[in-house]
Amino acid sequence: MAPTTDALPVDRAGHIEVRGIEHIPDDERHGSPRELFALWAAPNVNYVSLMLGGSLIALGLGWQAGLAVTVIGNLFWVLIGILAASGTSSGTPSTVVSRTMFGVRGNRVNIAITGWLLCVAYIALNLAAAALAAFALAGVLGWEPGTAGEVAIVIVIAAVTLTLSVYGHATITRLYQPFSAVLAGAFAILGAFILANTHWDWRPAEPLHGTALVAAWMAGIAIIASGPLSYLNSADFARYLPRDTPARQVAGWTFLGAFLPSTLISVFGVLAGTVVDMADPQTTLREVLPAWFYPIFLLTVVLGLIANNAMTAYSSGLALQAIGVRVRRSISVLLDGTVGVVVTLYALFLSDDFLDTVSQALQLSIVLVGPSVAVYVTDILLRRNRYDGTLLGDERPGAPFWYTGGVNWRGTAALLAGMTAAALCVDTDVYLGPVASALAGIDLSLPAGILVSAGLYALLMRDRIGRATALGGQARR
Repeated sequence: MAPTTDALPVDRAGHIEVRGIEHIPDDERHGSPRELFALWAAPNVNYVSLMLGGSLIALGLGWQAGLAVTVIGNLFWVLIGILAASGTSSGTPSTVVSRTMFGVRGNRVNIAITGWLLCVAYIALNLAAAALAAFALAGVLGWEPGTAGEVAIVIVIAAVTLTLSVYGHATITRLYQPFSAVLAGAFAILGAFILANTHWDWRPAEPLHGTALVAAWMAGIAIIASGPLSYLNSADFARYLPRDTPARQVAGWTFLGAFLPSTLISVFGVLAGTVVDMADPQTTLREVLPAWFYPIFLLTVVLGLIANNAMTAYSSGLALQAIGVRVRRSISVLLDGTVGVVVTLYALFLSDDFLDTVSQALQLSIVLVGPSVAVYVTDILLRRNRYDGTLLGDERPGAPFWYTGGVNWRGTAALLAGMTAAALCVDTDVYLGPVASALAGIDLSLPAGILVSAGLYALLMRDRIGRATALGGQARR
């Protein structure tokens, strides 16, 4: 007979985490909200933020405007901090809390798209980016790995990443404290070299004016905001904190841990764009870095992407369980990781434009994640962050969050309305919405999706949630 969960070690560093999406009981809760700072800093001191900052210069913005856009876009981490507080209140991951919004069955569909699918896509993209940096590092060190060697590098990076994800929450929390310090030190040195070479008098060759300038600002804010808004999973890493941990501290430390490094690294990317072409910074930044530091920079890129991907793979495993796949969390992580490795190998060795296609498709992710975050945050505010993890775990017909046929049609309507509004207003290389077309390319998908979903959800659910809270229960339909 398999051992019961209670007989296995609780959440401890160096032990494989045994809990999945089930409610974390009070006697297993531990830790301080301050731990969330390093936990979120490590994955956000990374190469992706550098690239996103550099992309603002490519839009035609001046560096001063680029800095302003960077700050505004990263302020969306406030919403992710609010989401994290629901994990402490409920003792469950984000993919379970969202049953309150969409119902048990409706949530499975929602998580399959906005949770699992996006997680796997990001696993593949991060793994591919880390592999490319590792290939370059191998070349600097005098080793030309060839195809077989490159495949081995991909597998080694994936193995390290998935090992962290399988060991889980406590191990990630413990290791990300030194990770964040090492990464911060390396990127501080990088920043010093970038600042020393920045062309402060740089101006776009063709300065933007009028509608074109507004369009560039809105596109830039959406690009930067797409980073924080992709972390719908922030409750996953706060669910082990004691139930009485103040929500403001959970939200605040999560926000600061992510906002500060993301903003600073993006600023470096903006300023680097005045010197080099930031379309491929791991190559072009070599022009402003001394020979001794360039391999350290490449190694830092790999480490940062591993830190980011380990969190992503961890949450993808929880998402797979929330969809209804009945396997242990460790197995679900390995399944998702295997899919990510296969996609990465195909992208790197068998496809000429696969990564570009996926990257363009992810530009459209703002249509999905913006409204999803809006519904989630609105639900937290309406319920005053009061969630019962035991009730959330009840998936039986007639359960508190079964609603009608397993679907909360009000929450679903609010989400779909927001996604529709965002799709009408989006402007990407893949798709141009009619509203964006009529506005000469001004992309309003971010505010449209968030405001429509949040407003409609509040309108449809406010009285129902209010009555349930007053009665000390939960809405059933």
